[in-house]
Amino acid sequence: KAYKDSKLCLMMTSNLLHDKYAKQTGIAFSSIYPGCIAESPLFREKRAWFRKYFPIFMKYITGGFVGEEEAGMRLFQVAHDPRCSKSGVYWSWNGGPREGRGEGALERDGQILGGGGAGGGWDSIYENDQSDKVLNKETAADLWKFSSLVTGAEWPAANQPKSPCPTLKVVGAVAKAMNAQEEARRKAAGHAGSMPGQGLAGMAEADETVGGGTAGAAGGGGEGG
Repeated sequence: KAYKDSKLCLMMTSNLLHDKYAKQTGIAFSSIYPGCIAESPLFREKRAWFRKYFPIFMKYITGGFVGEEEAGMRLFQVAHDPRCSKSGVYWSWNGGPREGRGEGALERDGQILGGGGAGGGWDSIYENDQSDKVLNKETAADLWKFSSLVTGAEWPAANQPKSPCPTLKVVGAVAKAMNAQEEARRKAAGHAGSMPGQGLAGMAEADETVGGGTAGAAGGGGEGG
């Protein structure tokens, strides 16, 4: 429960930062759910039978399983993909189709997973709904107040018409230009992949580009991380 509550608080804090500072700074504040990383050390203190069977249950029954490497790529995508420059979003991914339980799941090694699960690729990202608990304004205000008191955090004035730091303007302009270039490359790659006789080549080039970017990123993730 403490783990789940911490994730709830992180999502609420992300939304508060979005409300207070997204417009004045140009920084995107978002949370993500990369899927259930059932084989991570998070469950190291659980009983041995749970550590053995929980990943199997999540992979072949519920469809929520995702490996650490793929979860890391999803975290990287939110930091890199121009589509994720929108602030205040709870990002999630649709895994492969949910058809084919039972023998079908075994044949695909679990790749029949749905929302939050493995598979689906770069374009399976979507804006997920946030729960009523996350959107509770009164609880969020209390969280902001008391967490600031406990940590001693001091925050700049919110909703200023201009950023007080000129550096942020430069960073925002550079980021905008880089996002525009990345979006143009992505569209060009998609167009090339749709041309007759070049579909497989376009897909291979896109895979190589994504794989190369991921190699330089630090992986990780968790709900609302």
